[in-house]
This record gives sequence, C-alpha cells and structure tokens, in this order.
Amino acid sequence: MAEQLKVGVIGCAGRGGSFLNTFNIHPHTTLHALCDINEDGLKEAGQQTGIDRLYTDYNRMFDEAGIDIAMVGTPMPLHAPMSIAALQRGIHVLSEVPAAVSMDEARDLVQAAKASSATYMMAENFTYMRPNVLVKALAHKGLFGQMYFAEGEYLHELKELNEITTWRRKWQTGINGCTYPTHSLGPVIQWMKERVVSVMCVGSGHHYEDPRGDQYENEDSILMLCRMSGGGLAKIRVDMLSDRPHNMVYYSLQGTDGAYEAARGLNDEPKIWLRQLHGDKPSWHPLSELEDEFMPDIWNNPPQEALEAGHGGGDYFEIMDFADAIVNATTPPTDIHAAMDMTLPGLVSQQSIAQESVWLDVPDSRQW
Repeated sequence: MAEQLKVGVIGCAGRGGSFLNTFNIHPHTTLHALCDINEDGLKEAGQQTGIDRLYTDYNRMFDEAGIDIAMVGTPMPLHAPMSIAALQRGIHVLSEVPAAVSMDEARDLVQAAKASSATYMMAENFTYMRPNVLVKALAHKGLFGQMYFAEGEYLHELKELNEITTWRRKWQTGINGCTYPTHSLGPVIQWMKERVVSVMCVGSGHHYEDPRGDQYENEDSILMLCRMSGGGLAKIRVDMLSDRPHNMVYYSLQGTDGAYEAARGLNDEPKIWLRQLHGDKPSWHPLSELEDEFMPDIWNNPPQEALEAGHGGGDYFEIMDFADAIVNATTPPTDIHAAMDMTLPGLVSQQSIAQESVWLDVPDSRQW
C-alpha cells in the first residue's frame, strides 16, 4: 500500500463536497481527484481544494486518476453502480446511504464486494452521533438487560428540497414505503446487535401535492415494523412530507433492565434509566451524567474537526474508521453486510406496503 491513499470524490459539487477536507486530515489519505457532472461546481471545488484532476465521468477517473479510494457522494440510484465499478477495479469504496435502491442492485453490490480485494463501507453517519455512541456502549455492557423494543425516526420535511435535488422526487418521495431507512435503523441495529428478519410497512395516506399538482407516491408518515433476529421489535418512522418543524431524528431503546429516550425538542434532553446504576424504581436521569464513566474514546476530547463536521460529527468519524480499516486490513464498522442490514429492510418495506402491509421476510446477504 502507498504511504498515502489517494482519494477521488464523486459528487464533489453536491453531497460529496462535505467530505473534501476531511480526507486530508487522516495521515494515510489525501484528496487526489474530483468528479461531478456539474462542471461549474466541479471547477469551483477544484479551485477551493487546489485539485486539478477534474472529471465529469467517474469511469474515466477510476481508470486515469490513479486513486485508491472512491468516495461516492451522489444521488441514491448511483450509489450501487458507482460502487460496483470501483470495486471491480480494486478501488476501496465509501458510499453514501442507502447502499442500493433495488434488490437486484443489492445482490450485485454484495457479489462485487465479496469478489474484490478492496474494502467497502457504507457512510451511515447517524451511528456516530454522540448520544448514539454512548447508548451503544451502555447496551453492549449489558446494562439494558435483554433488549426487546426500539424506535428510530427520521422526520425531515423535504418538499422544497425535492425541487432542488430532483432525484429525491423519484427515489425518496416518488416510491411508497420506507425509502430512506438507514438513519433511523442504523443505530438500533448496532445497539441490539441483531438484524431485521421481517418487516411490515404501513402509511398514513396522502395529504400533499408537489408544485405541479401531482400527488406524492410516498405516503406522508411511513411506519416500518421490524421483527428482529432475537425476537424483539423495532418501529421505524420516516416522514419527509408532513408540514412540521424539522426534528431530524428520535430514538428509544427498551430492555428488561433499562430504558432510553432521545430528546424531543425545546428544553428536552436525552434521558435514561438503568436498573444497575439507578436502582429498581424507574426514574429518568440525564444521559449526560454517564458520559465521564462510559463514553467511548472517540468522543473523549474529540478534535475540532470532528466538532465542526456535519451530522453530529459523523461525517468525520466515518472517514477515520474507513481509512483505519484499510490501513490496518480490518473490517470496517459498516461493511457490506452491515450496509445490507440497514438497506434491505427498506427495500422489502416497499413490497410490503404494495401488498396491503403484509409481513415479508428480509433476506440475509451473508447467505447470498
């Protein structure tokens, strides 16, 4: 391996632009090439970073730029095709979420990742948010007892953004079902250390029209119920259409010996009760009280770059973990199968809601 891994960012004029500087922070990665079909945005990103290897064709960048890593920061339907093209060339991939938009794409991506010498990781950044990291540490210490119920919600009104990033109108709000599940589901899966084995999806109906007067195919509030491999239940809510204040995310976790609820806004704060620490009588305590004793190292004295990074520091920490996995030849936290665990339930939910909300099995990519 070269002393520094050369990084090419696809989608640098859009979402991929959020990652440009962070790759220069890790001692073993350096920004090397940029790609975007938006030529004006591509030139501007090149000027801002001092990169002159600029491409409007990602295959040309893969073949000509000599990169070791491809950061895929493009619209959802491009994640799998671009990742597969890179993996087939032995180029490491960090892909935005979700990993794929169809079951066939998911199978092709898994096959490409298994056949490649390169590392694949999905960039699910909500698993790195400070409260989620702490709850994960507490859960893995067994302080919740047997975990049997969890919630994840992504409440982000996107109607105006649909018109700016038009791919959303087709792939996020133009298909019925839980089309964007990973932010809600990712932390839950990591806390419980289980996969989703079956889902049932139901919607609240249609109450909004786009600027052209067309009804959104996606129902306003989508609920995806998930039966977990350990027998527990997870409730995932995604709402990208309702007129409401932005709440980003909400989570809860219930076990035989503890309960957690995230903040709901205004003056609320993350709160927790753990029998072993707080006694048998349930009463809420601020989650922050447990930081000194239980917070993992990544959030103890984090660098300023992490504090300034998007999505609660997730945009920084996921790149650090990805680069470390390549350098140390280890499995990244959200490898190809973890990516499928977060992506496939949403794809199956689209089948469920189309069949009047029947329960359907979710395949395990490890068996493919």
